[in-house]
Amino acid sequence: MKNRIKSLKILALIFGMFMVSGACAFAGHHHDKDSIIDSLAPVDYVEGQMEKLAPLILNPDISYLEPREKRVLMLLVRASKILDRIFREQNYEDSSIMFRELKQFVGTPNQIYYDYFKVMQGPWDRLNEDEPFINLSSPKPLGANYYPADMTMDEFNDWILNNPDDEQDFISPFTMIVRCGDKLKAIAYSDYFRRELKVVARLLKRAARLTSDESLAKFLRSRAEAFFTNDYRESDIDWIGLNGDIEVVIGPYETYEDLIFGYKAAFESFVTLVDRDETAKLEVIEQYRDYLVENYPLPDGYDLTPKGLSSPIKVVNEVYSGGDARSGIATLAFNLPNDEWVRDNVGSKNVMLKNMLEAKFNGVLVPIKDVILDPKDRDKPSFDGFFNFTLVHELSHGLGPGNIVVDGKETTVREELKELYSTIEECQADVLSIFNNHSLMQLPDNPMPEGLKDSLYASYLAGMFRSIRFGIGSAHGGGVAIQLNYHLENGGFVLGEDGFFSLDEQALKASVESLASKLLLIELRGDYNGAQALIDTYRHITPQVQLALDKLENVPIDVRKIYPFD
Repeated sequence: MKNRIKSLKILALIFGMFMVSGACAFAGHHHDKDSIIDSLAPVDYVEGQMEKLAPLILNPDISYLEPREKRVLMLLVRASKILDRIFREQNYEDSSIMFRELKQFVGTPNQIYYDYFKVMQGPWDRLNEDEPFINLSSPKPLGANYYPADMTMDEFNDWILNNPDDEQDFISPFTMIVRCGDKLKAIAYSDYFRRELKVVARLLKRAARLTSDESLAKFLRSRAEAFFTNDYRESDIDWIGLNGDIEVVIGPYETYEDLIFGYKAAFESFVTLVDRDETAKLEVIEQYRDYLVENYPLPDGYDLTPKGLSSPIKVVNEVYSGGDARSGIATLAFNLPNDEWVRDNVGSKNVMLKNMLEAKFNGVLVPIKDVILDPKDRDKPSFDGFFNFTLVHELSHGLGPGNIVVDGKETTVREELKELYSTIEECQADVLSIFNNHSLMQLPDNPMPEGLKDSLYASYLAGMFRSIRFGIGSAHGGGVAIQLNYHLENGGFVLGEDGFFSLDEQALKASVESLASKLLLIELRGDYNGAQALIDTYRHITPQVQLALDKLENVPIDVRKIYPFD
Protein backbone atom coordinates (compact mmCIF):
# COMPACT_ATOMS: atom_id res chain seq x y z
CA MET A 1 0.00 0.00 0.00
CA LYS A 2 2.82 2.40 0.93
CA ASN A 3 4.56 1.67 -2.38
CA ARG A 4 1.31 2.36 -4.25
CA ILE A 5 0.85 5.69 -2.44
CA LYS A 6 4.47 6.58 -3.15
CA SER A 7 4.00 5.74 -6.84
CA LEU A 8 0.87 7.88 -7.01
CA LYS A 9 2.72 10.81 -5.42
CA ILE A 10 5.52 10.49 -7.97
CA LEU A 11 3.01 10.36 -10.81
CA ALA A 12 1.23 13.42 -9.41
CA LEU A 13 4.55 15.28 -9.17
CA ILE A 14 5.48 14.40 -12.74
CA PHE A 15 2.01 15.40 -13.95
CA GLY A 16 2.27 18.69 -12.05
CA MET A 17 5.67 19.43 -13.57
CA PHE A 18 4.31 18.66 -17.03
CA MET A 19 1.34 20.97 -16.50
CA VAL A 20 3.58 23.83 -15.35
CA SER A 21 5.97 23.22 -18.22
CA GLY A 22 3.13 23.10 -20.75
CA ALA A 23 1.67 26.33 -19.40
CA CYS A 24 5.05 27.95 -19.95
CA ALA A 25 5.32 26.64 -23.51
CA PHE A 26 8.39 24.73 -22.30
CA ALA A 27 7.89 20.99 -22.77
CA GLY A 28 6.39 22.00 -26.11
CA HIS A 29 9.79 21.92 -27.79
CA HIS A 30 9.11 18.22 -28.40
CA HIS A 31 5.48 18.64 -29.51
CA ASP A 32 4.05 17.22 -32.71
CA LYS A 33 1.87 18.53 -35.54
CA ASP A 34 0.51 17.07 -38.73
CA SER A 35 2.33 19.49 -41.03
CA ILE A 36 3.96 22.89 -40.81
CA ILE A 37 5.33 23.41 -44.36
CA ASP A 38 2.97 25.77 -46.15
CA SER A 39 5.16 27.18 -48.95
CA LEU A 40 8.51 26.67 -50.63
CA ALA A 41 10.82 28.94 -52.59
CA PRO A 42 11.20 27.91 -56.26
CA VAL A 43 13.39 24.86 -56.73
CA ASP A 44 15.71 26.68 -59.12
CA TYR A 45 16.29 29.43 -56.51
CA VAL A 46 17.37 26.92 -53.85
CA GLU A 47 19.51 25.01 -56.35
CA GLY A 48 21.16 28.28 -57.35
CA GLN A 49 21.91 29.12 -53.71
CA MET A 50 23.41 25.69 -53.11
CA GLU A 51 25.65 26.14 -56.15
CA LYS A 52 27.19 29.20 -54.47
CA LEU A 53 28.79 26.83 -51.96
CA ALA A 54 31.70 24.85 -53.38
CA PRO A 55 31.69 21.24 -52.06
CA LEU A 56 34.62 20.57 -49.73
CA ILE A 57 35.31 17.04 -48.55
CA LEU A 58 36.96 17.23 -45.13
CA ASN A 59 38.90 14.03 -44.64
CA PRO A 60 42.06 14.82 -42.64
CA ASP A 61 44.62 12.14 -41.90
CA ILE A 62 43.81 10.32 -38.65
CA SER A 63 45.95 7.25 -39.38
CA TYR A 64 48.62 8.27 -36.86
CA LEU A 65 46.19 8.12 -33.92
CA GLU A 66 46.16 5.12 -31.62
CA PRO A 67 43.06 2.89 -32.10
CA ARG A 68 41.56 4.04 -28.80
CA GLU A 69 41.98 7.71 -29.75
CA LYS A 70 40.20 7.04 -33.06
CA ARG A 71 37.31 5.67 -31.02
CA VAL A 72 37.38 8.82 -28.89
CA LEU A 73 37.19 10.88 -32.06
CA MET A 74 34.12 8.96 -33.25
CA LEU A 75 32.38 9.41 -29.89
CA LEU A 76 32.94 13.16 -30.19
CA VAL A 77 31.52 13.10 -33.72
CA ARG A 78 28.40 11.32 -32.42
CA ALA A 79 28.01 13.93 -29.68
CA SER A 80 28.41 16.71 -32.25
CA LYS A 81 25.56 15.36 -34.35
CA ILE A 82 23.18 15.75 -31.40
CA LEU A 83 24.08 19.43 -31.17
CA ASP A 84 22.62 19.86 -34.66
CA ARG A 85 19.20 19.10 -33.20
CA ILE A 86 19.70 21.46 -30.24
CA PHE A 87 20.90 24.34 -32.39
CA ARG A 88 18.08 23.95 -34.88
CA GLU A 89 15.67 24.11 -31.94
CA GLN A 90 17.34 27.32 -30.71
CA ASN A 91 17.01 28.69 -34.22
CA TYR A 92 13.41 27.71 -35.01
CA GLU A 93 10.62 26.47 -32.74
CA ASP A 94 9.30 23.73 -35.05
CA SER A 95 12.65 22.65 -36.50
CA SER A 96 12.36 18.98 -35.51
CA ILE A 97 8.95 18.68 -37.17
CA MET A 98 10.09 20.50 -40.30
CA PHE A 99 13.22 18.35 -40.52
CA ARG A 100 11.11 15.20 -40.30
CA GLU A 101 8.79 16.46 -43.05
CA LEU A 102 11.68 17.46 -45.28
CA LYS A 103 13.28 14.04 -44.84
CA GLN A 104 10.36 12.63 -46.81
CA PHE A 105 11.62 14.65 -49.81
CA VAL A 106 14.80 12.54 -50.04
CA GLY A 107 14.88 10.75 -53.39
CA THR A 108 12.33 13.15 -54.91
CA PRO A 109 12.76 16.33 -57.02
CA ASN A 110 12.29 18.30 -53.79
CA GLN A 111 15.30 16.80 -51.99
CA ILE A 112 17.16 20.10 -52.48
CA TYR A 113 15.03 21.65 -49.68
CA TYR A 114 16.14 18.96 -47.24
CA ASP A 115 19.78 19.32 -48.30
CA TYR A 116 19.73 23.12 -48.03
CA PHE A 117 17.93 22.98 -44.67
CA LYS A 118 20.81 20.85 -43.35
CA VAL A 119 23.41 23.30 -44.67
CA MET A 120 21.59 26.33 -43.23
CA GLN A 121 20.58 24.47 -40.03
CA GLY A 122 17.03 25.76 -40.43
CA PRO A 123 14.60 27.32 -42.93
CA TRP A 124 16.46 30.64 -43.14
CA ASP A 125 18.76 31.39 -46.09
CA ARG A 126 22.00 32.63 -44.52
CA LEU A 127 23.29 33.63 -47.95
CA ASN A 128 20.34 36.01 -48.36
CA GLU A 129 20.00 37.97 -45.10
CA ASP A 130 18.14 35.10 -43.36
CA GLU A 131 15.16 35.28 -45.70
CA PRO A 132 13.03 32.11 -45.42
CA PHE A 133 13.23 29.57 -48.26
CA ILE A 134 10.56 27.46 -46.52
CA ASN A 135 7.30 29.01 -45.20
CA LEU A 136 7.91 32.20 -47.14
CA SER A 137 5.50 34.35 -45.13
CA SER A 138 7.29 33.57 -41.84
CA PRO A 139 10.34 35.83 -41.44
CA LYS A 140 12.97 34.83 -38.89
CA PRO A 141 12.29 36.39 -35.47
CA LEU A 142 15.08 38.73 -34.35
CA GLY A 143 15.56 36.60 -31.26
CA ALA A 144 15.44 33.31 -33.19
CA ASN A 145 13.75 30.87 -30.76
CA TYR A 146 15.55 32.11 -27.64
CA TYR A 147 12.56 34.32 -26.80
CA PRO A 148 8.81 34.17 -27.52
CA ALA A 149 8.37 35.21 -31.16
CA ASP A 150 6.01 38.03 -30.17
CA MET A 151 8.18 39.38 -27.32
CA THR A 152 9.48 42.93 -27.73
CA MET A 153 12.66 44.46 -26.35
CA ASP A 154 10.54 46.79 -24.19
CA GLU A 155 8.59 43.87 -22.73
CA PHE A 156 11.84 42.11 -21.74
CA ASN A 157 13.32 45.28 -20.20
CA ASP A 158 10.08 46.12 -18.38
CA TRP A 159 9.97 42.63 -16.89
CA ILE A 160 13.50 43.02 -15.49
CA LEU A 161 12.67 46.51 -14.21
CA ASN A 162 9.67 45.16 -12.31
CA ASN A 163 11.33 41.87 -11.32
CA PRO A 164 15.00 42.73 -10.62
CA ASP A 165 15.67 39.33 -9.03
CA ASP A 166 15.15 37.76 -12.47
CA GLU A 167 17.76 39.90 -14.25
CA GLN A 168 20.74 37.55 -14.08
CA ASP A 169 18.71 34.58 -15.31
CA PHE A 170 17.15 36.65 -18.09
CA ILE A 171 20.45 38.00 -19.46
CA SER A 172 22.31 34.72 -18.93
CA PRO A 173 23.76 33.28 -22.16
CA PHE A 174 22.47 29.87 -21.09
CA THR A 175 18.69 30.31 -20.70
CA MET A 176 15.67 30.21 -22.99
CA ILE A 177 12.95 32.82 -22.34
CA VAL A 178 9.41 31.43 -22.52
CA ARG A 179 5.88 32.60 -21.75
CA CYS A 180 3.94 31.42 -18.71
CA GLY A 181 0.51 32.85 -19.43
CA ASP A 182 1.04 36.61 -19.21
CA LYS A 183 4.48 36.23 -17.58
CA LEU A 184 8.00 35.65 -18.89
CA LYS A 185 10.24 32.94 -17.47
CA ALA A 186 13.89 31.99 -17.94
CA ILE A 187 14.54 28.24 -18.30
CA ALA A 188 18.11 26.94 -18.07
CA TYR A 189 19.51 25.11 -21.08
CA SER A 190 20.18 22.21 -18.70
CA ASP A 191 16.41 21.85 -18.25
CA TYR A 192 15.13 22.92 -21.66
CA PHE A 193 17.47 20.58 -23.57
CA ARG A 194 17.85 17.96 -20.83
CA ARG A 195 16.92 14.99 -23.03
CA GLU A 196 19.55 15.76 -25.68
CA LEU A 197 22.23 16.92 -23.23
CA LYS A 198 21.97 13.69 -21.21
CA VAL A 199 22.98 11.75 -24.33
CA VAL A 200 25.81 14.17 -25.16
CA ALA A 201 27.12 13.99 -21.59
CA ARG A 202 27.06 10.19 -21.67
CA LEU A 203 29.13 10.17 -24.89
CA LEU A 204 31.65 12.65 -23.44
CA LYS A 205 32.08 10.55 -20.31
CA ARG A 206 32.69 7.43 -22.39
CA ALA A 207 35.33 9.31 -24.40
CA ALA A 208 36.92 10.56 -21.16
CA ARG A 209 37.27 7.01 -19.85
CA LEU A 210 38.80 5.85 -23.13
CA THR A 211 41.35 8.56 -23.93
CA SER A 212 44.94 8.47 -22.69
CA ASP A 213 45.08 12.29 -22.88
CA GLU A 214 44.52 13.43 -19.28
CA SER A 215 43.82 17.05 -20.26
CA LEU A 216 41.12 15.92 -22.69
CA ALA A 217 39.57 13.55 -20.14
CA LYS A 218 39.44 16.35 -17.58
CA PHE A 219 37.70 18.72 -19.99
CA LEU A 220 35.20 16.11 -21.21
CA ARG A 221 34.20 15.21 -17.64
CA SER A 222 33.76 18.81 -16.54
CA ARG A 223 31.89 19.75 -19.71
CA ALA A 224 29.56 16.76 -19.26
CA GLU A 225 28.83 18.00 -15.74
CA ALA A 226 28.23 21.55 -17.03
CA PHE A 227 25.42 20.27 -19.24
CA PHE A 228 23.53 19.41 -16.02
CA THR A 229 24.51 22.40 -13.84
CA ASN A 230 24.30 25.11 -16.54
CA ASP A 231 27.61 26.46 -15.21
CA TYR A 232 30.30 26.31 -17.91
CA ARG A 233 33.09 28.26 -16.22
CA GLU A 234 35.18 25.39 -14.83
CA SER A 235 34.99 23.44 -18.08
CA ASP A 236 35.94 26.58 -20.06
CA ILE A 237 39.10 26.76 -17.93
CA ASP A 238 39.77 23.06 -18.55
CA TRP A 239 39.31 23.62 -22.30
CA ILE A 240 42.05 26.26 -22.37
CA GLY A 241 44.37 23.67 -20.85
CA LEU A 242 43.94 21.03 -23.57
CA ASN A 243 47.39 19.91 -24.72
CA GLY A 244 46.95 16.68 -26.69
CA ASP A 245 46.43 15.82 -30.34
CA ILE A 246 42.62 16.12 -30.17
CA GLU A 247 41.24 19.64 -29.79
CA VAL A 248 37.47 19.72 -29.27
CA VAL A 249 34.99 22.53 -28.66
CA ILE A 250 31.52 21.47 -27.57
CA GLY A 251 28.89 23.59 -25.85
CA PRO A 252 27.06 26.94 -26.07
CA TYR A 253 29.28 29.80 -27.24
CA GLU A 254 28.50 32.41 -29.90
CA THR A 255 25.59 34.84 -29.64
CA TYR A 256 25.21 35.90 -33.28
CA GLU A 257 21.71 34.39 -33.61
CA ASP A 258 20.27 36.64 -30.89
CA LEU A 259 19.59 39.88 -32.77
CA ILE A 260 17.42 41.32 -29.98
CA PHE A 261 20.09 41.60 -27.28
CA GLY A 262 23.03 39.43 -28.33
CA TYR A 263 22.79 37.57 -25.00
CA LYS A 264 21.95 33.96 -25.85
CA ALA A 265 24.64 31.41 -26.75
CA ALA A 266 24.22 28.83 -29.50
CA PHE A 267 25.33 25.21 -29.12
CA GLU A 268 28.17 24.19 -31.44
CA SER A 269 31.07 21.79 -31.75
CA PHE A 270 34.39 21.50 -33.54
CA VAL A 271 36.26 18.19 -33.51
CA THR A 272 39.81 18.84 -34.71
CA LEU A 273 43.36 17.49 -34.74
CA VAL A 274 46.29 19.69 -33.75
CA ASP A 275 48.99 20.52 -36.31
CA ARG A 276 51.90 20.70 -33.89
CA ASP A 277 54.49 22.00 -36.37
CA GLU A 278 52.34 24.95 -37.47
CA THR A 279 51.29 25.66 -33.88
CA ALA A 280 54.92 25.87 -32.73
CA LYS A 281 55.68 28.49 -35.43
CA LEU A 282 52.95 30.81 -34.15
CA GLU A 283 53.38 30.56 -30.40
CA VAL A 284 56.04 33.29 -30.47
CA ILE A 285 53.40 35.94 -31.29
CA GLU A 286 51.73 35.46 -27.90
CA GLN A 287 54.64 37.13 -26.07
CA TYR A 288 53.84 40.51 -27.71
CA ARG A 289 50.39 40.99 -26.14
CA ASP A 290 51.40 43.82 -23.81
CA TYR A 291 53.35 45.57 -26.55
CA LEU A 292 50.33 45.54 -28.85
CA VAL A 293 47.88 46.91 -26.27
CA GLU A 294 50.28 49.67 -25.25
CA ASN A 295 50.43 50.80 -28.90
CA TYR A 296 46.66 51.18 -29.35
CA PRO A 297 45.59 54.58 -30.73
CA LEU A 298 43.75 55.88 -27.66
CA PRO A 299 43.60 59.43 -26.28
CA ASP A 300 45.26 60.27 -22.95
CA GLY A 301 43.26 59.15 -19.95
CA TYR A 302 42.03 55.89 -21.44
CA ASP A 303 43.54 52.67 -20.13
CA LEU A 304 42.56 49.39 -21.71
CA THR A 305 42.54 46.12 -19.82
CA PRO A 306 42.32 43.33 -22.40
CA LYS A 307 39.59 40.71 -22.18
CA GLY A 308 42.04 37.98 -21.38
CA LEU A 309 45.40 37.15 -19.87
CA SER A 310 47.21 34.57 -21.98
CA SER A 311 45.92 33.54 -25.38
CA PRO A 312 47.62 30.38 -26.63
CA ILE A 313 47.40 29.66 -30.35
CA LYS A 314 46.53 26.28 -31.84
CA VAL A 315 46.62 25.41 -35.53
CA VAL A 316 44.30 22.50 -36.23
CA ASN A 317 42.60 20.59 -39.02
CA GLU A 318 38.86 20.18 -38.77
CA VAL A 319 37.51 16.63 -38.64
CA TYR A 320 33.86 17.41 -37.90
CA SER A 321 31.57 20.21 -36.75
CA GLY A 322 28.03 20.45 -35.42
CA GLY A 323 25.35 22.91 -34.37
CA ASP A 324 26.06 26.60 -34.99
CA ALA A 325 29.54 25.71 -36.28
CA ARG A 326 27.89 24.01 -39.23
CA SER A 327 25.30 26.63 -40.15
CA GLY A 328 25.76 28.55 -43.38
CA ILE A 329 29.18 30.20 -43.70
CA ALA A 330 32.04 27.98 -42.53
CA THR A 331 34.20 29.22 -39.65
CA LEU A 332 37.89 29.87 -40.30
CA ALA A 333 39.08 30.40 -36.73
CA PHE A 334 37.79 31.26 -33.29
CA ASN A 335 38.84 32.79 -29.99
CA LEU A 336 37.11 31.30 -26.93
CA PRO A 337 35.72 31.19 -24.30
CA ASN A 338 33.49 34.26 -24.25
CA ASP A 339 33.09 34.33 -20.46
CA GLU A 340 34.67 37.65 -19.42
CA TRP A 341 35.63 36.30 -15.97
CA VAL A 342 37.58 33.44 -17.53
CA ARG A 343 39.26 35.81 -19.98
CA ASP A 344 40.28 38.17 -17.16
CA ASN A 345 41.45 35.51 -14.72
CA VAL A 346 42.70 32.67 -16.90
CA GLY A 347 42.78 33.81 -20.54
CA SER A 348 41.44 32.54 -23.82
CA LYS A 349 42.63 30.42 -26.73
CA ASN A 350 42.92 31.05 -30.48
CA VAL A 351 42.21 28.12 -32.77
CA MET A 352 43.00 28.31 -36.48
CA LEU A 353 41.31 25.81 -38.82
CA LYS A 354 44.09 25.35 -41.35
CA ASN A 355 42.26 23.08 -43.82
CA MET A 356 39.32 25.53 -43.90
CA LEU A 357 41.65 28.51 -44.42
CA GLU A 358 43.39 26.78 -47.33
CA ALA A 359 40.08 25.81 -48.92
CA LYS A 360 38.64 29.33 -48.71
CA PHE A 361 41.80 31.02 -49.92
CA ASN A 362 42.18 28.80 -52.98
CA GLY A 363 38.51 28.34 -53.77
CA VAL A 364 37.10 31.79 -53.00
CA LEU A 365 39.65 34.52 -52.36
CA VAL A 366 41.93 33.78 -55.34
CA PRO A 367 39.07 34.04 -57.89
CA ILE A 368 37.82 37.22 -56.16
CA LYS A 369 41.15 39.05 -56.35
CA ASP A 370 41.43 38.26 -60.05
CA VAL A 371 38.08 39.99 -60.67
CA ILE A 372 38.15 42.86 -58.15
CA LEU A 373 41.71 44.12 -57.70
CA ASP A 374 43.58 46.57 -59.89
CA PRO A 375 46.33 44.81 -61.91
CA LYS A 376 49.03 46.55 -59.83
CA ASP A 377 47.75 44.84 -56.66
CA ARG A 378 46.26 41.68 -58.14
CA ASP A 379 49.20 39.36 -57.51
CA LYS A 380 49.85 40.57 -53.96
CA PRO A 381 47.33 38.52 -51.94
CA SER A 382 48.85 35.32 -50.55
CA PHE A 383 47.94 32.54 -48.19
CA ASP A 384 50.43 34.01 -45.66
CA GLY A 385 48.59 37.34 -45.85
CA PHE A 386 45.18 35.71 -45.46
CA PHE A 387 46.36 33.37 -42.68
CA ASN A 388 48.09 36.07 -40.61
CA PHE A 389 45.19 38.48 -40.99
CA THR A 390 42.85 35.77 -39.64
CA LEU A 391 45.30 34.78 -36.90
CA VAL A 392 45.70 38.29 -35.52
CA HIS A 393 41.94 38.93 -35.93
CA GLU A 394 41.36 36.13 -33.42
CA LEU A 395 44.19 37.33 -31.18
CA SER A 396 42.68 40.84 -31.26
CA HIS A 397 39.36 39.56 -29.92
CA GLY A 398 41.23 38.81 -26.69
CA LEU A 399 43.08 42.16 -26.73
CA GLY A 400 40.04 44.43 -26.76
CA PRO A 401 37.93 45.73 -23.85
CA GLY A 402 35.77 43.24 -21.96
CA ASN A 403 34.82 44.34 -18.45
CA ILE A 404 34.22 48.09 -18.27
CA VAL A 405 32.74 50.69 -15.91
CA VAL A 406 29.85 52.86 -17.14
CA ASP A 407 28.41 55.59 -14.89
CA GLY A 408 30.12 54.01 -11.92
CA LYS A 409 28.65 50.56 -12.61
CA GLU A 410 30.77 47.50 -13.39
CA THR A 411 29.48 45.94 -16.59
CA THR A 412 30.69 44.41 -19.87
CA VAL A 413 30.92 45.69 -23.42
CA ARG A 414 28.56 42.91 -24.53
CA GLU A 415 25.87 43.98 -22.04
CA GLU A 416 26.12 47.67 -22.97
CA LEU A 417 26.14 47.30 -26.76
CA LYS A 418 23.46 44.59 -26.72
CA GLU A 419 22.39 43.52 -30.25
CA LEU A 420 25.04 45.82 -31.80
CA TYR A 421 27.90 44.09 -29.99
CA SER A 422 28.64 41.32 -32.49
CA THR A 423 28.91 43.69 -35.47
CA ILE A 424 31.11 46.20 -33.60
CA GLU A 425 33.27 43.45 -32.12
CA GLU A 426 33.87 41.73 -35.47
CA CYS A 427 34.62 45.08 -37.10
CA GLN A 428 37.06 45.93 -34.33
CA ALA A 429 38.86 42.57 -34.53
CA ASP A 430 39.36 43.08 -38.29
CA VAL A 431 40.70 46.62 -37.92
CA LEU A 432 42.90 45.73 -34.97
CA SER A 433 44.25 42.79 -36.94
CA ILE A 434 45.68 45.16 -39.54
CA PHE A 435 46.82 47.65 -36.88
CA ASN A 436 48.45 44.91 -34.75
CA ASN A 437 50.04 43.15 -37.72
CA HIS A 438 51.59 46.48 -38.71
CA SER A 439 52.83 47.04 -35.13
CA LEU A 440 54.48 43.60 -35.10
CA MET A 441 56.16 44.23 -38.45
CA GLN A 442 57.80 47.38 -37.03
CA LEU A 443 59.69 45.41 -34.37
CA PRO A 444 63.44 44.94 -34.81
CA ASP A 445 62.88 41.21 -34.26
CA ASN A 446 59.84 41.13 -36.54
CA PRO A 447 58.09 37.80 -35.79
CA MET A 448 55.91 37.90 -38.91
CA PRO A 449 56.75 36.16 -42.23
CA GLU A 450 59.12 38.00 -44.55
CA GLY A 451 57.35 40.14 -47.15
CA LEU A 452 54.04 40.00 -45.30
CA LYS A 453 53.26 43.71 -45.59
CA ASP A 454 52.31 43.83 -49.28
CA SER A 455 50.34 40.61 -49.18
CA LEU A 456 48.60 41.52 -45.89
CA TYR A 457 47.00 44.75 -47.13
CA ALA A 458 45.99 43.27 -50.49
CA SER A 459 44.60 40.14 -48.81
CA TYR A 460 42.64 42.44 -46.46
CA LEU A 461 41.06 44.27 -49.40
CA ALA A 462 40.24 41.13 -51.40
CA GLY A 463 38.96 39.45 -48.26
CA MET A 464 36.41 42.23 -47.78
CA PHE A 465 34.62 41.12 -50.92
CA ARG A 466 34.64 37.56 -49.62
CA SER A 467 33.00 38.51 -46.31
CA ILE A 468 30.56 41.18 -47.47
CA ARG A 469 28.89 38.60 -49.73
CA PHE A 470 27.60 36.87 -46.57
CA GLY A 471 25.18 39.79 -46.21
CA ILE A 472 25.55 42.99 -44.22
CA GLY A 473 22.93 41.75 -41.76
CA SER A 474 25.46 39.23 -40.41
CA ALA A 475 27.99 40.36 -37.81
CA HIS A 476 30.97 39.65 -40.08
CA GLY A 477 29.41 41.05 -43.26
CA GLY A 478 28.13 44.16 -41.49
CA GLY A 479 31.50 44.79 -39.86
CA VAL A 480 33.23 44.52 -43.24
CA ALA A 481 30.77 46.95 -44.87
CA ILE A 482 31.69 49.51 -42.21
CA GLN A 483 35.40 49.09 -42.91
CA LEU A 484 35.11 49.09 -46.69
CA ASN A 485 33.07 52.31 -46.79
CA TYR A 486 35.23 53.99 -44.16
CA HIS A 487 38.48 53.21 -46.00
CA LEU A 488 37.00 54.28 -49.35
CA GLU A 489 35.91 57.57 -47.76
CA ASN A 490 39.39 58.14 -46.33
CA GLY A 491 41.35 57.10 -49.42
CA GLY A 492 42.87 53.89 -48.06
CA PHE A 493 41.04 51.97 -50.76
CA VAL A 494 40.63 53.57 -54.17
CA LEU A 495 37.99 52.72 -56.77
CA GLY A 496 39.29 53.43 -60.26
CA GLU A 497 37.23 54.53 -63.25
CA ASP A 498 37.73 51.03 -64.66
CA GLY A 499 35.87 49.59 -61.65
CA PHE A 500 38.95 47.95 -60.10
CA PHE A 501 39.97 48.52 -56.46
CA SER A 502 43.51 49.43 -55.41
CA LEU A 503 45.45 50.34 -52.27
CA ASP A 504 46.97 53.58 -51.02
CA GLU A 505 49.22 52.22 -48.29
CA GLN A 506 49.82 55.46 -46.36
CA ALA A 507 46.18 56.52 -46.49
CA LEU A 508 45.13 53.01 -45.45
CA LYS A 509 47.39 53.08 -42.38
CA ALA A 510 45.88 56.40 -41.32
CA SER A 511 42.33 55.18 -41.96
CA VAL A 512 42.91 51.96 -40.01
CA GLU A 513 44.30 53.92 -37.06
CA SER A 514 41.36 56.35 -37.10
CA LEU A 515 38.73 53.60 -37.26
CA ALA A 516 40.54 51.51 -34.61
CA SER A 517 40.41 54.49 -32.25
CA LYS A 518 36.66 55.01 -32.85
CA LEU A 519 35.85 51.36 -32.25
CA LEU A 520 37.99 51.05 -29.13
CA LEU A 521 36.38 54.16 -27.61
CA ILE A 522 32.88 52.89 -28.38
CA GLU A 523 33.66 49.66 -26.52
CA LEU A 524 35.54 51.31 -23.64
CA ARG A 525 32.66 53.72 -23.05
CA GLY A 526 29.94 51.13 -23.63
CA ASP A 527 28.61 53.69 -26.10
CA TYR A 528 25.44 52.18 -27.57
CA ASN A 529 24.45 55.40 -29.39
CA GLY A 530 27.96 55.77 -30.84
CA ALA A 531 27.86 52.18 -32.07
CA GLN A 532 24.44 52.75 -33.66
CA ALA A 533 25.66 55.95 -35.37
CA LEU A 534 28.71 54.21 -36.84
CA ILE A 535 26.56 51.33 -38.11
CA ASP A 536 23.92 53.69 -39.55
CA THR A 537 26.58 55.72 -41.37
CA TYR A 538 28.74 52.98 -42.86
CA ARG A 539 26.90 49.64 -42.90
CA HIS A 540 25.52 49.76 -46.43
CA ILE A 541 26.47 48.69 -49.93
CA THR A 542 27.09 51.55 -52.37
CA PRO A 543 26.09 51.22 -56.04
CA GLN A 544 29.79 51.04 -56.99
CA VAL A 545 30.45 48.20 -54.56
CA GLN A 546 27.32 46.42 -55.78
CA LEU A 547 28.62 46.60 -59.36
CA ALA A 548 31.81 44.91 -58.18
CA LEU A 549 29.85 42.24 -56.33
CA ASP A 550 27.79 41.58 -59.45
CA LYS A 551 31.00 40.64 -61.25
CA LEU A 552 31.51 37.83 -58.73
CA GLU A 553 28.31 36.03 -59.68
CA ASN A 554 30.17 32.90 -60.83
CA VAL A 555 32.61 32.83 -57.88
CA PRO A 556 31.55 30.60 -54.96
CA ILE A 557 30.50 32.55 -51.88
CA ASP A 558 31.81 29.89 -49.54
CA VAL A 559 32.39 26.17 -49.14
CA ARG A 560 29.93 23.42 -48.20
CA LYS A 561 31.53 20.98 -45.81
CA ILE A 562 31.12 17.26 -46.57
CA TYR A 563 32.29 14.75 -44.00
CA PRO A 564 32.94 11.03 -44.49
CA PHE A 565 31.34 10.48 -41.05
CA ASP A 566 27.89 11.83 -42.01
